[in-house]
Amino acid sequence: MPRKQLHLNAFLMSTGHHEASWRLPESRAEADSDLEHYKNLARIAERGRLDSLFFADGPVLAGDPGRRPAAKLEPTLLLTALAAVTEHIGLIATASTSYNEPYNLARRFASLDHISGGRAGWNIVTTAGADAARNFGLDDTPLHRDRYRRAAEFVEVSTKLWDSWADDAVVADKEAGVHARADRVRGIAHTGEFFRVDGPLNVQRPPQGYPLLVQAGSSESGKDFAARYAEAVFTAQQTLQEGIAFYADVKGRAEALGRNPDGVKILPGIVPVIGDTEAEARELDAELDRLIVPEYAKRQLAATLGLDPADLHLDRELPDGLPDEDEIEGAKSRYTLVVELARRERLTVRELIGRLGGGRGHRTFAGTAEQVADTIEHWFESGAADGFNIMPAVLPSGLEAFVDRVVPLLQERGLFRTEYTGATLREHYGLPRPANRLFDTVDAGRGHTGIGLAVPAPV
Repeated sequence: MPRKQLHLNAFLMSTGHHEASWRLPESRAEADSDLEHYKNLARIAERGRLDSLFFADGPVLAGDPGRRPAAKLEPTLLLTALAAVTEHIGLIATASTSYNEPYNLARRFASLDHISGGRAGWNIVTTAGADAARNFGLDDTPLHRDRYRRAAEFVEVSTKLWDSWADDAVVADKEAGVHARADRVRGIAHTGEFFRVDGPLNVQRPPQGYPLLVQAGSSESGKDFAARYAEAVFTAQQTLQEGIAFYADVKGRAEALGRNPDGVKILPGIVPVIGDTEAEARELDAELDRLIVPEYAKRQLAATLGLDPADLHLDRELPDGLPDEDEIEGAKSRYTLVVELARRERLTVRELIGRLGGGRGHRTFAGTAEQVADTIEHWFESGAADGFNIMPAVLPSGLEAFVDRVVPLLQERGLFRTEYTGATLREHYGLPRPANRLFDTVDAGRGHTGIGLAVPAPV
């Protein structure tokens, strides 16, 4: 019997995930807005037969632009351009449910799915932070529970819009003069707490039915949301034990909602720093950390923790009396991860900044290609991951090292594909095409692997 296969996603960020990557001699500091840079990365990732590319995003200038390249091209537009230079790899864009409207966003993702031949994915996020809120006429971010209620309804409306065209709606009968059957295109007449949308969508049903639905929050509300809607979950876990617990928790919640837990793929982030020897890899990691500007990083850490930068001292541990996660209205799970990491390892602020500089809380692993492959296999076989979000510290060299040195090892071990066998992103992930809820009879029984959209949204 063949071994279960890993899923590997390339999470791309300008010159790399390490905040000091742009300072290396090899880096192009203007890469954050250079299409040719991203075309090259897409081709490298597709050469490695990776499942997908992924771009994070937010409706705000994130952090201090003096600290690192901060520009972000709008990801659905960028991925549309990358669809033209790739043939197989999936294309996942982040889009916020807090500062978009379902009709426009559903149209963008349906368009990307058509243009790419069924390779689109949507990373669903609820945006926190007063700086983002003020870009949309609000004084402060909506409450955490309200953001997730809005997100649940947003996904419900989007999927209804994708279902507003039957798969057989277009007949293109030239002789009869009938392009599409009017009875196979319907409005959705949605009226809810946050949205009123008539529909139908002005784009045919996407090739995948729905783009792959991805989620990236690990708070209690985030895990509930993932269990109900997500087909892939991007998460940050620092230890194997934490990874196993998160994996079991989300899969268990999905199963309790009547979903097949195999229909929810858990992909922790990993920042691989690869050298010919372990010592070489550790030196590259240390070199990057030496290039961090501490004062920039301290301000960023203070913002994450909701503190004044003056409250943090570089050579002391975090101050006592930090709030509990329940008191945080921003990114709850990331706040908890950072505080627990600092407390568990008794890190000074300077040490914590170094640990966060490569992946903002995602696990950094410095070692040889064999050691990276070993840790990926160990987490996979231990029930902590269905695959990984690969986050190269430096681009393009870190992605090249992973594709050319780690992927062949995983292939030799029977853990990863040697060729693409499917045409769509859903096929890469081994997930079914969703039935059309407006036109098809849906089996809502316990054995289905699709998302739990027939169940009322969580509060």
